[in-house]
Amino acid sequence: MRSSPKPTHPCHSEHRLGIDRLGTDRLGTDRLGTDRLGTVGLFLCFWSVFLTGIGAQAAVPGTLQAAPTCHIESPGTVLTGVPFTALITVEKGDLPEKSFLRIGAASYPIPWTQPTSAAGSGSQPNSTAIPGISIEASGAATMTVLAGEVPLCETPVRVLSGWLALAPPLVAIVTALVLRSVLPALFLGLWAGAWLLNGLGLRGLFLGLLSAFEQHLLAALVDPEHAAIILFVMMIGGLIGILSANGGMIAVVEAIQKVAHTRKHGQLMTAALGFAVFFDDYANTLLVGKTMKPLTDRLRVSRQKLAFLVDSTASPVACLALVSTWIGYEVSLIAANQPESVDFSAYSIFLSSLPYNFYPILTLLFVFAIAASGRDFGPMGRAELEAQNTFQTEARVDKAGTTTQARSKDSSGAPAGGGDLPTVPPGKKHRMINFFAPILVLVVSLVCGLLATGEGESLQTIVGSADPYKALMWASFLGVLAAGALTISQGILTLQETLDSWYAGMRNTLLAMIILVLAWALSAVTQELHVADFLIARFAGDLAPQLLPALTFLLAAFISFATGSCFGTMGIVMPIVMPLAWGVLAGQGLTGSESLHPIYLSVIASVLAGSIWGDHSSPISDTTILSSMAADCDHLEHVRTQMPYAIAVGTVSLVVCILPVAFGLPVWIGLAAGAAIVISLPFLLGKPLEA
Repeated sequence: MRSSPKPTHPCHSEHRLGIDRLGTDRLGTDRLGTDRLGTVGLFLCFWSVFLTGIGAQAAVPGTLQAAPTCHIESPGTVLTGVPFTALITVEKGDLPEKSFLRIGAASYPIPWTQPTSAAGSGSQPNSTAIPGISIEASGAATMTVLAGEVPLCETPVRVLSGWLALAPPLVAIVTALVLRSVLPALFLGLWAGAWLLNGLGLRGLFLGLLSAFEQHLLAALVDPEHAAIILFVMMIGGLIGILSANGGMIAVVEAIQKVAHTRKHGQLMTAALGFAVFFDDYANTLLVGKTMKPLTDRLRVSRQKLAFLVDSTASPVACLALVSTWIGYEVSLIAANQPESVDFSAYSIFLSSLPYNFYPILTLLFVFAIAASGRDFGPMGRAELEAQNTFQTEARVDKAGTTTQARSKDSSGAPAGGGDLPTVPPGKKHRMINFFAPILVLVVSLVCGLLATGEGESLQTIVGSADPYKALMWASFLGVLAAGALTISQGILTLQETLDSWYAGMRNTLLAMIILVLAWALSAVTQELHVADFLIARFAGDLAPQLLPALTFLLAAFISFATGSCFGTMGIVMPIVMPLAWGVLAGQGLTGSESLHPIYLSVIASVLAGSIWGDHSSPISDTTILSSMAADCDHLEHVRTQMPYAIAVGTVSLVVCILPVAFGLPVWIGLAAGAAIVISLPFLLGKPLEA
């Protein structure tokens, strides 16, 4: 017979009990004593386990009673040497005092807070941010939360070289210049960015192609602010279609033609109209470009020149106007990023920085100098000479008195836009009221919309807090309704013809909308790749205060050029340079309570000025794209002809104004010197053309 082993722990009594029960049942022995023995064994087993747990807990101080549940939120892709922030969320339990976030050989202590009943019970998660995390080696890495040496949760992270992250915007820019086509260039840049985000290799290349369309383009399209801009632009296009069909636009052109008989007059009228539409750059671009195109065609002004006049007045005027859709954004950035020790209001800082906004001011002066001189240089001069000799869009009047325009063609021979605008039915009168009344409704509705959506005690604060996208949508919609009502009530067009004209105008914006969505998606990819953070981390350091405005100007210009987003650049650079400039000045005792230092004001202005400079030169900029569309000009031709002008004015702004003023030159002297140079540039570099 096999003998049962002797139990070594009270818990083994249950096993022995089962064997004994079989024997006693067969022998008819007393079962009551055996049952009592089993009860005592169970009691001893429970008590032994309880005491063992307490002893183990007491023997190892600080050991968790129950492992907490947590997860890590961090960018899926980071750049080498660029600091980032990880968010650790504890959903159940509490982290002990000595907890770490480990990445490779580096460890970051996790700030510990006293556990609360809510967090401990798991009903309300605790979140802790770990800023300043930096990884120096590229490749795959893993972030792990450790309690002592016990891993609690982990997440993978992809680490790229910062220089590699510059590839998407560079691919887009180089491809656009080589192929002379912006659509494939933007998509190739977007695909390159999606490839980096999905991991290098053939699998990442294919997944990047799919995610570029399914993820990034969709996200750019469904963004509420982007959708508002799309609706606004399409409604403005529809409004232009109605105004073209009801004779209002032709009446305005005919009235201007009575005054503007020369190319100089036509260009000056275009620049002046750009000043008049000061409240929004998008509205400025579309209204001025579409309105003045028939006149400039008749006067044989090139489409490239019209696009330059439109593009170079829209953003500079909107950013300097005291009431515009730009001002609210600029003031909000200043308010959000000014140090606590600054006792000046954000709007007063903005007003004080206006004289230091050299590039927009000099650009506006340069536009009028070019228009009044009748001179051009570089690619623009060649485009103007070609327009003088072989212009393809001279207006022609048929026997019924209907004015039409033949469309200009780009270098490939294809139409530059989406289709011809509708024409006025024969025998209908051309009334300027049909143009000015809807435009007046548009402007008044926009102002009322800004006032209705804003809050504050003064006009500036109200406009500064307003919702410009909502106001633009209201204004464009009401403008279309006013134009349609006037057209139908006068019997110029039927309801169906008015709708057809509205649709024809919107159809002309389709290509620009596709380019805008691609540009937005590429901009979002560059943000996800932290391109701007890399540039700032790479080029910002211990600098002399006098160099801060110039470096800010160059950095903002490069980021704006690479991303195509003026607003995005301001939102990226302003939080960095404002505290940096104030800290550098404070360290040298250059901050006072009675006035702000010129360097501080110049740094703030240089963010805006540099953003606009890069925006004017970038082929993926939204305003550059809209200017090409409004002037019905080949987009890359607009970029090619405008870039030398933007570089010239930008160089004067940097060398003659920003640097000397930072080193102590009075701002008015720098501004006067810069103005004198840009006004003389057409005479120094340009050649006279036929008036």
